Amino acid sequence: MQTILGANGQIAEELARELKLNYTSQIRLVSRNPKRVNDTDVLFAANLLDREKADEAVKGSDIAYLTLGLPMDSEMWEEQFPVIMRNVIDACKKYGTKLVFFDNTYMYPQNDTVLNEESRFAPIGRKGVVRKDIAEMLLREMEAGGIEAVICRAPEFYGPAKTQSITNTFIFDAIKENKTLKVPLSDRKLRSLIWTPDASRATALIGNTPDAYGQTWHLPIDENRMSYKAFITLASEVYGRKLEYHVIPKFILKIGAVFSKRLSELQELLPRYAFDNIFDVSKFRKRFPEFRITTFREGIEQIKTEQEITG
Repeated sequence: MQTILGANGQIAEELARELKLNYTSQIRLVSRNPKRVNDTDVLFAANLLDREKADEAVKGSDIAYLTLGLPMDSEMWEEQFPVIMRNVIDACKKYGTKLVFFDNTYMYPQNDTVLNEESRFAPIGRKGVVRKDIAEMLLREMEAGGIEAVICRAPEFYGPAKTQSITNTFIFDAIKENKTLKVPLSDRKLRSLIWTPDASRATALIGNTPDAYGQTWHLPIDENRMSYKAFITLASEVYGRKLEYHVIPKFILKIGAVFSKRLSELQELLPRYAFDNIFDVSKFRKRFPEFRITTFREGIEQIKTEQEITG
């Protein structure tokens, strides 16, 4: 049995499809209101803040994937993420279950430093501190030999369906709504973006590779990194029309944060948009050379096709 904890998001849905396609039909989906992705999925309703429910959710699992996401709310993150991580770690230790933690880059420096698996943690805001704390909680358990686990870390998403990110919101949602596209801070800095189905496929691969455990892995991206200017130019080619955009300066975003909780919560992530963001995936490429990474053109073409189908 392989179990996905936090099973309603885009990463979890793609992960469930990949596991069924290539690894196992014994998949348990856990969330407060789980929904089947595959017809053979086993559903388990649980709030992972409840220690007993987390224990039940993990019981009988060979591998558990923690892919849980919370709304962009610093106070909620501080209250809930450490409790959830503790409950999941303890349950995995109790049952000898391997843990695959799907992580993000909030704890990394937000400058032009090349980021690899050994990069120091230097969070700027409250959510970054939370991500640092829960990653370090798991790393301590791994180093102590108390749990067999692995960390899969992804940069900013772009992708189909329910993918949530600044790029999807400012670029692809705007295209669908025939609005002017928005770019935060600079259109000239290089971006590291991961196609969400690739992130899920790579997570499944790592989770089912025994010698990948005990480590942190950067998940694969198209390494032909683009600035937003180049990315939007490519999107214009794919969509067959010139896509207009404007760059939102820092002071406008700060003013907006006064009136919008969402913009306020995004403030700690914005410094990275003023620098080239270089997310190094050479470790993954070397270990898994046959993994096929979706190119930016292919990803944009898939989003366009989906938008045409869904209207």
